[in-house]
Amino acid sequence: MKILVLNCGSSSIKYQLIDMDNNAQVMAKGLLERIGLEMGEFTHKYHGEKHYEQLPIPNHTEGIKIVLNALTDPKMGVIKDLNEIGAVGNRVAHGGELFADSCLVNDEVIEKIKSLTDLAPLHTPGNLAGIYAMREVLPNVPQSVVFDTAFHSTLPPQSYLYGLPYEYYEKYGVRRYGFHGTSHKFVAEKAAKMIGKDWNDLKIISCHLGSGASICAIDHGKSYDTTMGMTPLEGLIMGSRPGDVDPGVMEFIIKKEIVENGKDWKDITATLNKKSGLVGISGGKQDMRDIRAGRDAGDERCTYAFNMFAQRVKRYIGGYMAEMGGCDLLLFTGGIGENAWFMRHPILEGLECLGIKVDMELNDKIMGEDCIISTKDSKVATVVVTTDEEFVIASDTYKLVTA
Repeated sequence: MKILVLNCGSSSIKYQLIDMDNNAQVMAKGLLERIGLEMGEFTHKYHGEKHYEQLPIPNHTEGIKIVLNALTDPKMGVIKDLNEIGAVGNRVAHGGELFADSCLVNDEVIEKIKSLTDLAPLHTPGNLAGIYAMREVLPNVPQSVVFDTAFHSTLPPQSYLYGLPYEYYEKYGVRRYGFHGTSHKFVAEKAAKMIGKDWNDLKIISCHLGSGASICAIDHGKSYDTTMGMTPLEGLIMGSRPGDVDPGVMEFIIKKEIVENGKDWKDITATLNKKSGLVGISGGKQDMRDIRAGRDAGDERCTYAFNMFAQRVKRYIGGYMAEMGGCDLLLFTGGIGENAWFMRHPILEGLECLGIKVDMELNDKIMGEDCIISTKDSKVATVVVTTDEEFVIASDTYKLVTA
C-alpha cells in the first residue's frame, strides 16, 4: 500500500509518499510554502532529482492538487494513477484529552479536532485544511490522524497540572499536553533495540533537539514527564521559541508593548513563536552551526545562545533522572541531536556524576547515524538515534486501514 503522509501548517504542506509494501520506501517528498500569499514556493524531490518553482498557491486545496499532479506527472511523477494511493496519514498537532491514539478520520473525529482549536490556534486550522482538501480531491481514500500529543496521554497529574487555580483546568483544559510524542515513542523503542533491551523494561530520557526541541522522561514504555506544555512554547530554549519564562515577564511586556505602546496581541504571539529563542538571543541566527561559528568568532550573543541551549538540556536530563529515580538509556535525536556533535559534547560533559560516561572521540564523529556513544562501564547507555516521524504516521495509518 502506498500512503501519502501530510503535515499541513497554516501556510505550508509537507508531504511524503511511502510504499509500505516495499520496505517503507520514500518514493517522493516535498514542501509547499507561502500558501495564501501572492506567490508560493513548491519543492518536489523524486528519484534523486529536485524540482523547484514559484507559483500562486491560494489555499490548501489547490496545494494538494499541486502535490497530486506532481506525483502523477509524466516527468517527475512516481505513480501512474492517483488510485495507487491507498490512504492518507495526517499529522495533527493537538489531540487534547480527547485522543490518546491515532484513528481514522470521520465526521465525529473532525468535530472533536475542531473543538480543540483554542489549544493550538496556529496549528489546528492548517491540520484541518489538509484533511478537508484531501476529502475534496480524493473523497474515497481513507484518512488517518496521528497526534503529536497522544503519546503523552499517560502523564500523571503531578506532571501535567500547572500551579494555577484548578478551575482553569476544569473549565478550559489548561494543563501540560506535550508534543513530539510521535518521535519520542519511535526513537525510544528503536534506541532500546540498539542496546538489546525492551523499552518497556527501561527508564529512558529522550532528547528531541531541533528547531523545535523537547525532552521526554519515559518510564517503562509510558511518557512520565515532558518539557513542552499546553503549547510548544514551554520547556527548552528553541530555534525561535523562548522555552521556560517567568509569567511575570509576560505581564511586564504586555504592559509595555500593548498598554503603553499600542501593539496588538498578534505582535506578542509572533514574538514568542518567531522572534525568540536562539534567534532572539543571537541576533537572527537559528541554525546551530551558524551559532557555533559565531561563538568561535567571538560573537558574545552567539556564545550566550550556545551556552543557554546546552545548559537547559543538561538541567532537564538531571531533573528527569531525579524524577524517575534513575535512567537506563539517554538518547539524542532530531536535527541538532543527530548531527550537532559539538552541542552534544557540552551537554554530556560533566554528567559522570550521574553515571553517564561517553566516548567523546566517538561522539565527535557521529552525524546523522545510529550509534551507541557511551563507554562500556557507563551506568547509562547513551545513543544517537535517527528519528522518522513520517514513517510512524505511515505505519499507524497502514495498521488502521488494514485492521
